[in-house]
Amino acid sequence: MDFSTLEPEVIKKKQKFHQILYVQVIFAIILGILLGHFYPEFGESLKPLGDAFIKIVKMIIAPVIFLTVVTGIASMTNMSRVGRVTGKAMLYFFTFSSLALVIGMIVANIIQPGKGLNIDPTTLANDKVAGYIEKAHDATLVDFFMNIIPKTLISPLAEGSILQVLFVAVLFGISLAAIGDRGRPIVDILNNLTAPVFYLVGMLMKLAPIGAFGAMAFTIGAYGIEAIGNLLLLIMTFYITALLFILIILGAVARYNGFSILALIRYIKDELWLVLGTSSSEAALPSIMHKMEKAGCEKSVVGLVIPTGYSFNLDGTNIYMTMAALFIAQACNVDLSIGEQVALLLVAMVSSKGAAGVTGAGFITLAATLSVVPAVPVAGMALILGIDRFMSECRALTNLVGNACATIVVARWDNALDKEVLDEVLNKSKQS
Repeated sequence: MDFSTLEPEVIKKKQKFHQILYVQVIFAIILGILLGHFYPEFGESLKPLGDAFIKIVKMIIAPVIFLTVVTGIASMTNMSRVGRVTGKAMLYFFTFSSLALVIGMIVANIIQPGKGLNIDPTTLANDKVAGYIEKAHDATLVDFFMNIIPKTLISPLAEGSILQVLFVAVLFGISLAAIGDRGRPIVDILNNLTAPVFYLVGMLMKLAPIGAFGAMAFTIGAYGIEAIGNLLLLIMTFYITALLFILIILGAVARYNGFSILALIRYIKDELWLVLGTSSSEAALPSIMHKMEKAGCEKSVVGLVIPTGYSFNLDGTNIYMTMAALFIAQACNVDLSIGEQVALLLVAMVSSKGAAGVTGAGFITLAATLSVVPAVPVAGMALILGIDRFMSECRALTNLVGNACATIVVARWDNALDKEVLDEVLNKSKQS
């Protein structure tokens, strides 16, 4: 299906500068920062604008995933391919998520952003931190996998759990493919339903500047630009590390697979600005799935890789976890041995999956990791609680780029990538 016909009419025409989505979002972010800085109370009161936009996007996520996955799988004639694509995606996710954890640990040991703070951990009691620790204890790996199974067949569409929707969609898609011609009328209905749903996505994205404005005004108004001053080194270290991970590690993967990571970033710039403004990678999920299909990746691969990657391929979150854990240890003068750091790494590999998909997952997974490594005081999380919001944008941006790259790579591995289409859309993005 050609999704170019599903977008609002204004997108088809040659857009003026001020009509381009990412330009509108950039101006909205700047206005939000200025308003939050000079009128903090008013800026803080605009939080509902950002929250409302995130809710609006989450409203459409479940049907987008369901329709994309079901119609994609139903079109497959070889059901073993579903397992093959999933297996290749999981191999990719495990490799690069683990690599992100290792890189975060290496950089934190070299830069040592927490050294010299000399914090007494007994002075760091914080009720908010206690809340995250409680959530972390509830987010075990077993509970995570049990929560993938929904209460009923249709409850995921009502509740919006990404992995539950994916679980039901895969099973339903396989069932439709298995019954052959008898399922064709249902597949046709779902294909036709895809058109208005993706058109709706295009309509909702027009609200992105309002959401970004409200979210940024709240962030600056509530926390203040000056609040990040004393922890600026950690923030800068994290942002630089994430950038190098994207440009060097993912850049090498992209080059090996025949495309440029910079061209891919340009292609998804609308989604990246949206994530930056809202601090939520979920805000860009429907449109990133649309764009990956337009880039030549088969619908079935996009439907399996993107939603799964939102829980299992969190490169930015993983870099943050080990870096933040070592920052806390350094700030509290806890000298971790190589063995303890390796233990921390192994625990992080598990906990990063156990709390995936939970609101505030980056902070919750950190709490889960520290609670299993007693040498590092969990109360030390209070040190970075105030600046966590400023690092969540970078986590979300890195996660989004990582999942876009993963989709193209897995599609290429499974011969489900139209390389000519990919080259065409990436070359067009250079000119826009």
